[in-house]
Amino acid sequence: MQAQDDNLANAANQNRKNDQGPVAGLDLGTNNCRLLVAEPRGVEFHVVDSFSRSVRLGDSIEKTGVLSADAMDRTIEALKICADKVSRAGVSGFRAVATAACRQAQNGEEFAARAREATGVDLEIISAEEEARLAVSGCGPLVDAEAEQVLVFDIGGGSTELVLLDVSEAAPAERVRLVQAAGAANNPVRIIEWTSVPVGVATLQDKFAEIADPGRRYGLMTWYFEELIAGFAQDMPTTERPKRLQLIGASGSVTTIGSAHLGLKRYDRAKVDGLWVPVRSVRRIARELASLNDLARAQHPSVGAERAKLIVASCAILTAILNYWPASELRVADRGLREGLIYAQIAKPKAQAS
Repeated sequence: MQAQDDNLANAANQNRKNDQGPVAGLDLGTNNCRLLVAEPRGVEFHVVDSFSRSVRLGDSIEKTGVLSADAMDRTIEALKICADKVSRAGVSGFRAVATAACRQAQNGEEFAARAREATGVDLEIISAEEEARLAVSGCGPLVDAEAEQVLVFDIGGGSTELVLLDVSEAAPAERVRLVQAAGAANNPVRIIEWTSVPVGVATLQDKFAEIADPGRRYGLMTWYFEELIAGFAQDMPTTERPKRLQLIGASGSVTTIGSAHLGLKRYDRAKVDGLWVPVRSVRRIARELASLNDLARAQHPSVGAERAKLIVASCAILTAILNYWPASELRVADRGLREGLIYAQIAKPKAQAS
C-alpha cells in the first residue's frame, strides 16, 4: 500500500516544472464516485480520462446515521481505480473531495482515514459552502450572455445546493472566467444568496420509501422539499425591475430529464450538456417519470435500472425548485463539482499548483 501512496504523491508533484501537466479532480458523493483528469488549455481544459461509478456510499444513512460496511467497501474499490488512473496520468495537481454522505455520517472522518490508508487518496470532506461554490464554478461556461441573474442548483444524493448569482455587472466576454471565480474579492459576479439543503435524492427516497404509490410519493416529496427551501426563496432580494433569470440545473436528476426530452435511446453527453429545455417539457417529463411503476422506470431508456429507484425523488426536487423560480427554459448541465475542482486548479498561480 505504501508503494501506491508514494506513486500518488509523486504523480501530484513530478510535473511541477511542466506548466501544462494534467490535473485531476475527484468528487465522492452520496451515490457516485466521479473522477476527471484534464489538461489545461488556457482557462479551459481537455479531458484526458474520466471515471464514474455508482457506489451508494450513503445507503440508509438517513436511518442509521453511519456509513455501512458494504458501502465503504464498494467505495474503496472505486477509489483504488481512481488512484491508479491518477498515478498513470502523472498529474501536476490532484484534489479529491467528499460531500454530504461523509459530512453527515458519524464515521465520515474514520472512513476518510481508511480510504487514505487503503488507496492513497487523501479525501477532503468539504463544507456545504465549498461544495456550492465548486458546483457554480463548474457550470461557468453555461451562463448566458443575456442573463442578469443565474440560479445554479446541484441536486446530489445527500444534499442539494442552490446559489443565486448576479452577473449583470460582468462583461459578457468575461462571464465564464468570472463565474468560475465567483466569491473572490473584487469580482463583479456576486453571490447574492446560497443554501445547502441536507436532503438529496437518496435521503429523500429513504424518507418516503414506505409509500408504495409513486404518484402520491412524488406529491409528498415535492411538498416536503418546497417546505425546506421556502425560507431561502422568501429571503431572495427583490428589485423594482425583475432581472432576467437563467436557471442552470446540474446532476443526473436534470440530465435524465434532458435525455428524455431529446428521446435518446442511449445517453449522449455531447447532446445533453448545455441543452436548453422548455420548463413546460421539464414539468411534463417529471410527472410522467414519477408516475411510472418500478419496472417501467427501470426499462425507460433515459432512466435505466441504476437510477430507477431514485428518479421519483429527483423529479420531486426539480419540480419544487421550478415552483419557486418560474422560468421559460432550464439549461441542463452535465458538469459541476468535478469541473469546478479542475477550474480551481487551473486558476491557481503555477507556483502554487499541487
